[in-house]
Amino acid sequence: MRDDTTEVEWPTLALMVGCYAAWAAGTTFAWDLWAPLGLVLTVLAIVLHSSLQHEVLHGHPFANAAASDATVFPALGLVYPYRRFRDTHLAHHMDERLTDPYDDPESNYLDPAVWERLPRPVQKLLRLNNTLLGRMALGPAIGAVVFLRADWRAIMAGDARIRTDWLLHLGGVALVLAWLMGVAAMPVWAYLLAAYLAMSVLKIRTFLEHRAHERARGRTVIVEDKGLLAFLFLNNNLHVVHHTHPKVTWYRLPAVYAARRDFYLTKNDGYRYASYAEVFAKHFWRAKDPVPHPLMLPRK
Repeated sequence: MRDDTTEVEWPTLALMVGCYAAWAAGTTFAWDLWAPLGLVLTVLAIVLHSSLQHEVLHGHPFANAAASDATVFPALGLVYPYRRFRDTHLAHHMDERLTDPYDDPESNYLDPAVWERLPRPVQKLLRLNNTLLGRMALGPAIGAVVFLRADWRAIMAGDARIRTDWLLHLGGVALVLAWLMGVAAMPVWAYLLAAYLAMSVLKIRTFLEHRAHERARGRTVIVEDKGLLAFLFLNNNLHVVHHTHPKVTWYRLPAVYAARRDFYLTKNDGYRYASYAEVFAKHFWRAKDPVPHPLMLPRK
């Protein structure tokens, strides 16, 4: 499989322009026209922007990384610095470490020994967070608290790289605030709600991307969805294809999957859902797996 090597990926660049246009429309005249319309449009734009950030960190749309990074500098989602997302996500792509509570930065599992030491109310909260409803309602807050606390501790311990990442992020946040205060019709409180709702939508994608499995190749999901969510996630629902070919751009993933569907479903031991409707039906009320890693021996 050849990775993409084009100098400029015009479909991605055009989508970026459309994303920012939708965001601008949602926060201005769409909000004035009908507030729910403005809110929904803004939420969708923030979700798409996060997916575009994911494209950028994997080397799109320009061959020049600095030029690509500049395209997603405005911090539409407010909470997560792009450079921190980039670094933790690239570390996550070490497939042999997937789901490990210590070595996979995106794992939702805990060391069983850590789990046993948690207060019962916290355990109950995390169990609820392992249902799709809980992940969408509580996951954005839980994830943000855990992430921000870890980064704050790292900065206080003298991590200059993380400090720089946050200073750059604050510049991106300042651009958004300047727009909200000087141009937008949408009030700040409504934008904060939109950012939270966008994170809730993104939790649908990340909810079951990976499972505990003895073999690394069997840990990554395929969701054969072709609807709005697949578009907003830029086909990252075909997740085992992305992990196999992380440099392949979003608009080529469906064809890559279709050409070798049996191969990918064999590779991931059949970890597949037909659609996000099936994901909601199976896991909206029910946890997909336990919080303590089921295959991990506790670290004392």
